[in-house]
Amino acid sequence: MATPPTAPAIGGGTALVGVLGDPVRHSLSPAMHNAAIAELELDWAYLALPVAAADLSVVLRALAAIDCRGLNVTLPHKQAAAELAEELTPLARRLGAVNTLVRREGGGWLGTNTDVEGFLAPLRPLSAREALVLGCGGSARAVVAGLVDLGLERVRVAGRDAARLEPFIRSCADWAPGLEPLVWGPDSTGPADPLGAALASADLVVNTTPVGMASAGDPAAAERSPLRPDQIAALSPATTVYDLIYTPRPTTLLRLARQQGCRTIDGLEMLVQQGAASLRLWSGVQEMPVIAMRAAALARLEGP
Repeated sequence: MATPPTAPAIGGGTALVGVLGDPVRHSLSPAMHNAAIAELELDWAYLALPVAAADLSVVLRALAAIDCRGLNVTLPHKQAAAELAEELTPLARRLGAVNTLVRREGGGWLGTNTDVEGFLAPLRPLSAREALVLGCGGSARAVVAGLVDLGLERVRVAGRDAARLEPFIRSCADWAPGLEPLVWGPDSTGPADPLGAALASADLVVNTTPVGMASAGDPAAAERSPLRPDQIAALSPATTVYDLIYTPRPTTLLRLARQQGCRTIDGLEMLVQQGAASLRLWSGVQEMPVIAMRAAALARLEGP
């Protein structure tokens, strides 16, 4: 594995970029962005900036005032950042969520969303007609938008809570009119069950839930999977299974899917590619050092 380049020393002219979240200390973004900044020889430094929800508006105004060059936004601030940005791209307006803020010439922030671009990057090329999305939270909106861009014939969204699933489908209706809801029952099983049938026919299954993510406070969390082994057994070996989680690598879902013969993708490449898209917008540089970014993110994941 290539050694990530060392970031240049911070001086009086060093410009700030960073990621806002709460919590955010665990973020891989500083490692991968600072590796890219070193490769591009920019006099910038990328920091993780923990911000409480109540302080977000004040922090955004302050960072604009000190000539911050750009920001990423992560949980729980993506929706609030969309409301606070002075301007939104059409995609950010459609999603109601911002993960990237770009400085405007007239002051303030332009809010956009590079999650869709990051999600799609490892899928191209993809010969799929039917997709099943697990979960109906904020990440699922970006995934659905990407799947709409791919022009799939059928996209279904499975949610455990009908009270959340129905408004999710309605909120996407203007730009994803064919989106199909599927209530994900606790006892879903067998080909006669709607979820089992959807799994059996899907060319692509995307997990947007946090189930299976490693947690320092819950040692058993990484052993969980959003799908049971008998549900995974319903998948065709030709199915691609994409888990937005990237820690552990592989997740239990992806490990079991590989045993089924499926192609698997984790969320690390989405993280790298959405980060590269953000840095491209901030810097104006089109060719991003994604190899260095990927290596830095992996080193951070594998480090102490």
